[in-house]
Amino acid sequence: MRIVGLTGGIASGKSTVSSMFKYNQIPVVDADVIARDVLKKGTGGYKRVVAAFGPDILQDDGQVDRLKLGRIVFSDASKRELLNRLLAPYISSGIFLEILKFWIKGHKVIVLDIPLLFEAKMDKWTKPIVVVWVDPETQLRRLMERDNSTEDDARNRINAQMSLDFKRTRADLLIDNTGSLEDLQGRFREVLLQVKRPMTWTEFWLSRDGALSALLGVIIGVLASRKILSTL
Repeated sequence: MRIVGLTGGIASGKSTVSSMFKYNQIPVVDADVIARDVLKKGTGGYKRVVAAFGPDILQDDGQVDRLKLGRIVFSDASKRELLNRLLAPYISSGIFLEILKFWIKGHKVIVLDIPLLFEAKMDKWTKPIVVVWVDPETQLRRLMERDNSTEDDARNRINAQMSLDFKRTRADLLIDNTGSLEDLQGRFREVLLQVKRPMTWTEFWLSRDGALSALLGVIIGVLASRKILSTL
């Protein structure tokens, strides 16, 4: 099984690229969706976060106000680290379960869409690593336009993440999204060819079909051995 790591920065266009993979029938495990799920009212993640940050982060319906929580953690590195530490076990478990579901269904290639790929040390489980990159000026402008935020707020959110220039150095495949949507689509098609290349033997043995083949081989070997021993 090939697990493709997809990452980028805020307002880099990573979500657009993720949608392109889905459009091309490649399943995507979205860490942001999982992160939202583990913060739903009543979950273990919800209880730990409310205990740590207090009831002021809640909406009238008792759900976590993600915008309010975001403002707190993006302006304070220690609180951001605390939040990541509280939720990491739940998010990691959710990611594993989603990957397992696709493995059981027999998918040979999946995409793990995760903003904190390197920070969470999950890059060692993915190959190739696709990084969606934009230049800093474009990233800032797009974020301000998208969220209707001030320059200071936008810079705080960008600076709270690992820099795109550093992520770029760790990429196996780079998608430069500084240009137009048409440019992005062209670069994505080039990356898609690499992602869909034939599997290596290691990737095959890690797939469901490979595991079943190995299991069948073991069963045949055991039966053959028993037959030989019975004739001695």
